[in-house]
Amino acid sequence: MIRCMAIDDEPLALQQIAAYIGKVPFLELAVQCQSAVEAKKFLEHDTVDAIFCDINMPDLNGMDFVKSLTVPPLIVFTTAYAEYAIEGFKVNAVDYLLKPFGLQDFQRAALRLKDLVELTKAKDQGDLTKTKDLQDDSIFLKTEYRIVKVNISDIRYIEAMSEYLKVYIENEQKPIVTLLSMKKMEERLPDFFMRIHRSFMINLNKIQEVNKNRVIMDSNTYLPIGDMYKEAFQTYLDTKFLGK
Repeated sequence: MIRCMAIDDEPLALQQIAAYIGKVPFLELAVQCQSAVEAKKFLEHDTVDAIFCDINMPDLNGMDFVKSLTVPPLIVFTTAYAEYAIEGFKVNAVDYLLKPFGLQDFQRAALRLKDLVELTKAKDQGDLTKTKDLQDDSIFLKTEYRIVKVNISDIRYIEAMSEYLKVYIENEQKPIVTLLSMKKMEERLPDFFMRIHRSFMINLNKIQEVNKNRVIMDSNTYLPIGDMYKEAFQTYLDTKFLGK
């Protein structure tokens, strides 16, 4: 069970969150608070796994409350103000529910909490094999104000843009844009991914053709092979090449 705290200064909104928590089998409501100050006092002597927190509250708003926590639990913000989404992203919020939201939106956020709790438990146990099994060979990427689960085998290629990465997924029109370094991504991905350029890393299983100094991923995608990566890429090709 995931122990939850609900915080909202509006009684009806607080009742709604409590009711939604009661409808999700793997969530347990530990406490309801009508202010961030009240919530902070509770956390001085108890813990929770997740907090559903309103942002616009008197005395201490939800954003400042979360920032004040030394080791914050998983956070889902609930607010009527869309402009807080970027700030929620900066404090690692799992999700951002824009009021008024329904049970389906709430359940979506709850499932993200569940995935992250399972991932954290596996990491805490130091069982990397179990982590991979739990995630079905997947990773989590933060994009905008959401955290999304991505199947590694569905990644076609990755493009670096300054401090961000564009992750191109099979059968998805738009890439996932995430604040992450290419080096960090390279360390996490399995050996069927290879860096072919300082700005590009590809899924070797998705290559359609190699033409001179370019890798062709599909009819519209031609990726350059950088000079410093040519030798390693050619070595890979040699192991797969059949013919004279």
